[in-house]
Amino acid sequence: MLSMAATADTSKYPAPTLPEYKHEFDILKRKVDVLSMYQRLGDVAMIQEINITSLPPRSSNPTALGAGNPLVFPAYTFVPKALGNRKAPLLVFPHGGVHSNFSGVLIPIARELLEEGYVLIAPEYRGSSGFGRGMYDEIDYGGAEIDDTHAARDWAVENMPNVDGSRVGILGWSHGGFHALMNIFRWPGDYKVAYAGVPVSDLVQRMAYQPSYPEIFNHFIGKSVQEDPMEYRRRSPVYHADKLQTPLLIHSTTNDGDVHVMEVEHLIAALKAANKKFEYKIYDNAPGGHGFNMIDTRLARESRREVYQFLARYLKPARLE
Repeated sequence: MLSMAATADTSKYPAPTLPEYKHEFDILKRKVDVLSMYQRLGDVAMIQEINITSLPPRSSNPTALGAGNPLVFPAYTFVPKALGNRKAPLLVFPHGGVHSNFSGVLIPIARELLEEGYVLIAPEYRGSSGFGRGMYDEIDYGGAEIDDTHAARDWAVENMPNVDGSRVGILGWSHGGFHALMNIFRWPGDYKVAYAGVPVSDLVQRMAYQPSYPEIFNHFIGKSVQEDPMEYRRRSPVYHADKLQTPLLIHSTTNDGDVHVMEVEHLIAALKAANKKFEYKIYDNAPGGHGFNMIDTRLARESRREVYQFLARYLKPARLE
């Protein structure tokens, strides 16, 4: 099992300054998005916004009053209304986008998963936007944010009466796929199955082909890849491929303009070299690129159907009437 993630010290590389009005706008936009989420999913799901805890936030004064207290962050829970009092499998559904949140293109996918018979929890891990400057600046790429997602899993198993704790999966796209991979590598016994769509897989390689990323990731991780390449490796799924024990499906496409297919191919090669059993599919120039199977096309719907069939093989969701 991987060691507990340390919180990045970003004091050497402070975050790019965002105007306060930008955070205020994001907070307002988030409130509108949440109202939309209730409107779009409220007919099929009971929805709750909860607050849970995880590893402590960074502190410039470790002896200050309250220093070391857990970080409090929000998450959303979704329970199919048709489920009644029955138990069902849980899917942990972290959003992508790093400085983003659970909204937009994820809502139709959440609806499909609810109709499949799953209970969902969507964590707004540290670094998510729409919750003010404090949460935004807590970003810890591949570090404590991964603990946040796992904390959401544990909270749901312990507190949601409809959740069957023996049937828990995790899925995500892009940075959400990164979360899925890091979770199953660190806590293999806690997940029955995982899906990683177009997942960020190798931060060292990523610094080489995305010109704007080195400066951004200096803050995300607290040091540059030149200063500490091993830290970037520690936070990269590809270098933990030998830890895989969970059934895993990976999707990518050759025309992904964000997570280059060579990143995902590197992960696939590492898993094969470790003699791991998993499934994958690389699409050829799928329309939509990075978001190819999150949009409303026939190919996207067919691809998501493959995902749902894979998840169901291990989680056996309840048939909803």
